[in-house]
Amino acid sequence: MIEVIIDSVRVNLMSPQRLVVLRETQGERYLPIWVGPYEAEAITVGLQEVEMSRPLTHDLIRNILNTVNARILRVEIISLREDIFYSNIVAEQNGREIHIDSRPSDAIALAVRAHVPILVDPSVMSAASIIPEKDVSESAPGPRSKERDAAPPVDVSSERLDVFKDFIDKLDLGNMNDKPDASPPDKKS
Repeated sequence: MIEVIIDSVRVNLMSPQRLVVLRETQGERYLPIWVGPYEAEAITVGLQEVEMSRPLTHDLIRNILNTVNARILRVEIISLREDIFYSNIVAEQNGREIHIDSRPSDAIALAVRAHVPILVDPSVMSAASIIPEKDVSESAPGPRSKERDAAPPVDVSSERLDVFKDFIDKLDLGNMNDKPDASPPDKKS
């Protein structure tokens, strides 16, 4: 098993989904896992160690396991089938190891509360991990990616500015100077 840590919890502004990015502790691979907004919130609250007045669901699970003398040892992301990750919460009770089936998001939220390792099966890392490209300047010597060589150069600055130019051209600014200079209503002069 490969140990990972939580690198970040990211927001996709175009959907309610969130992305938990796990980073290999002894390497440079990252494992992105899509989670729901509530699960992302639970992970973030656990990472920040925010004290809540009442236990949240993952705090409750940890408390139940503690009450029945089960100690959480680790969480494991064990497989990836049809783009769905599967994981286990591994606990120990009376000298016996227990594997509890779990969604990775719930297992990760519990791991941050119990301060236990997150492990990923090597086959999952091979199938779903990414290695970020190095930040290489266009003029720097060295190998270039095939995708970058195949794509024609694009004038990005002009393309991006055209959207703003179109917007500004459509604004009706004819009456702008006709309005009296007024302070906002809640501001005293």
